[in-house]
Amino acid sequence: MEEALDAGVTFQGALVAPELSRTARGKELVAELGRRAVPVEEVAARTFAQLADTETPQGILAVIEPRQWSAADLALRPDGVVLVIDGVQDPGNVGTLIRTAHALGAVGTVLLRGSADPTSPKALRAAMGATFRHTVVSLDDNAFIAWAKTHGVTLWASAADGVPLHRALDGSRGEREGENPIAVMVGNEGAGIRPHLNAVAARRVAIPLTQGAESLNVAVAAGILLYEVTRGR
Repeated sequence: MEEALDAGVTFQGALVAPELSRTARGKELVAELGRRAVPVEEVAARTFAQLADTETPQGILAVIEPRQWSAADLALRPDGVVLVIDGVQDPGNVGTLIRTAHALGAVGTVLLRGSADPTSPKALRAAMGATFRHTVVSLDDNAFIAWAKTHGVTLWASAADGVPLHRALDGSRGEREGENPIAVMVGNEGAGIRPHLNAVAARRVAIPLTQGAESLNVAVAAGILLYEVTRGR
């Protein structure tokens, strides 16, 4: 709630439990909502527990108007990096991916078909407020591919059998890929990136793992890829 307020998100209203006013932080949050003319209603603890979708809610629920982003809002620049999420179904992973992309300086995140809703409660909690500040655009496959071609975006696909990341980075510097934006694509937790998207990727890259390790969580892998690609720009 604090992050959404700080980011200027529009609130339609809020419900608070009695215990929220017992802390200084809770009192300040309610006061800030009041200063912004957000309707606030206190409800009984039992009623609040029935409305909340977590076992230990923090005492406040709100209805907000999520920002509607379009591809035009992706502030591309030659050294920019975009995260592309293809079919990641777990909302916790999607939220963590958005949080990671925001923290590591990606100019935005593109969600493709089959990905979890980034505005679902679990995804919002996992993103820890990044959703309110970071550009998140949903595109169908054809629109994404057309956007990448139009803007000269180089597509990198994460793949277990791809070129080791350090070699891919060395190669990109030698081929002057630094003059174009890069989109780092990560795929479904089990199936990976869909074949037709792999086919249009300029590079398929892998994070070398120690012997016996099968894979990384998709958000952890994206963090490594984004950090290394951004650092090398």
